[in-house]
Amino acid sequence: MADTITAGPATGAGDIRGHYMALTQRRRLYSGLALTIFAALMTSGFMVSNARNAGGFWDGLHNIFDFPALVVDEAAAKVALLPAHLVHFFPALIETINIAAVSTLVGGILGLVLSLLSTRGLARFPRLIPLFRRVMDIMRAVPEIVIALVLIFVLGGGPVPAMIAIAFHTGGALGKLFSEVNENADMNPLDGLASVGATWIQRMWLGVIPQVAPNYLSYALLRFEINIRASAILGFVGAGGIGYELKNAMSWGQGKFDEAAAIFILLFAAIVFFDQLSSHYRNRLTRGRAPA
Repeated sequence: MADTITAGPATGAGDIRGHYMALTQRRRLYSGLALTIFAALMTSGFMVSNARNAGGFWDGLHNIFDFPALVVDEAAAKVALLPAHLVHFFPALIETINIAAVSTLVGGILGLVLSLLSTRGLARFPRLIPLFRRVMDIMRAVPEIVIALVLIFVLGGGPVPAMIAIAFHTGGALGKLFSEVNENADMNPLDGLASVGATWIQRMWLGVIPQVAPNYLSYALLRFEINIRASAILGFVGAGGIGYELKNAMSWGQGKFDEAAAIFILLFAAIVFFDQLSSHYRNRLTRGRAPA
């Protein structure tokens, strides 16, 4: 009888241990298979890209520092002209920052509206939530450069196509982030406002926005950093700003590399400045204090 009593718990513990080990081994097997497939895809993708490239990656790898060396050498030889170049290209930098700021503002407003219309429990038209979410998916899926190229064909070169393209993409990206923030909002203020006959807009403006505004601003500042880089890149396709000036300087080749160096310095300084500034305010908004 004693043997029967003691055998049961021991057998049960052994079964649990064996089942746990089997699950662990299965998980390791799946992880190993996933890692192997990922490595195979990365390798095959690199080989295809290398084969379709104009020159082999390994053949040209040793030339990777040639262009930076040419830029630095020419800038050093014409260092006396650097301050004048910085002053000359500063308005183009301001144009790039303006493109990023306006596109962030427009995209933020668009994202706010879409987020409220696509959040369960807040949406004005609950049945249309999937539609608004698919709209945001499409807005995020289309790259800014594709939209900018189409708009440049229609509107011509300049900052307006860049602003519209970045604002369109920003609206989809911020709409997704804002909707996730909205899901954590407290519904009690909304119930109180609804009980006194508040409209949907009033419930959103007085019951939701005050709760989520710090996170909204935090995400908007982060997106502003991204949009500065995006607006500089779009300049390469004729969308204005400092990217357009950089493209022209690099297209001329040697003899204009000192101008390219000045543009690089301005762009790098602006990105670092706004990155630190937005990080400071994002930390104050989300944590109530500046980073140490």
